[in-house]
Amino acid sequence: MTEPTWFSEQHDYSGSSIGFRVSAKLHEEKTPFQSIAIYDTTDWGKLMVIDGCMMVTTRDNFFYHEMMSHPALYTHANPQKVVVIGGGDCGTLREVLRHKSVTSAVQVEIDERVTRLAEKYFPELCESNSDPRAQLLFIDGIKWMAEAQPGSIDVIIIDSTDPIGPAEGLFNAAFYASCLKALKPDGIIVQQSESPLAHLPLLTDIRNAMTTAGFQSLRTLCFPQPCYPTGWWSATLARKRGSLDTFREADAAAKPFATQYYNLDMHHAALAQPEFLKRAFGA
Repeated sequence: MTEPTWFSEQHDYSGSSIGFRVSAKLHEEKTPFQSIAIYDTTDWGKLMVIDGCMMVTTRDNFFYHEMMSHPALYTHANPQKVVVIGGGDCGTLREVLRHKSVTSAVQVEIDERVTRLAEKYFPELCESNSDPRAQLLFIDGIKWMAEAQPGSIDVIIIDSTDPIGPAEGLFNAAFYASCLKALKPDGIIVQQSESPLAHLPLLTDIRNAMTTAGFQSLRTLCFPQPCYPTGWWSATLARKRGSLDTFREADAAAKPFATQYYNLDMHHAALAQPEFLKRAFGA
């Protein structure tokens, strides 16, 4: 690839597409689980594509990684034991480990090649992989969660790809029931829950499955994500017991680390719901 061209991801279900101008394809391989490609873009840094879907760019990944981690960790009173299911690019793990209260962060990613390619092409996302509190496992997250010690985890972050292929089993009541069992009484799960605009039926199904599994309270937080369908994404939080409407505001305001998107005001803003979501969720 000599002259810049375009990589586009088409979304037939929404009649839309999104694309970035790319200058080179840096890597491509097929693993036992999926196809992975890495591109160099002209304006967005590196781009990772899995099975034809854009997963992460250098320029915009902070929206997703920060909102998948900090709202839940600042909602929990004292998050110590955290598990990330998926998250092979390690950006969510990095954000989790910014919290000094965290004593253990286990990342369970089925495809080791995602992490190894992230280490090569997105090293800034992997800077906490050697943290002594981090443990990287390359096994089936569904099986691992089913066998997890009951009542042992404070926060579970389900940082998965779309609900097809190896991630399909991470979006149902049976998996959420395994999470519920593994959580401590005040534990929280976070599920990446797709675009509220393009995937509303799926988002509603996710929330219903969480309720069926036994979670007491739910909150869907919306945020920008330019490289994902519609450029608008969501994370759905569910709590075993207690509310998700309040959080440690003083700690969030005085967070001892730098972020690019998350702060006290953005946390408050994410708790607000547009009218069409209120209607869809019966709020």
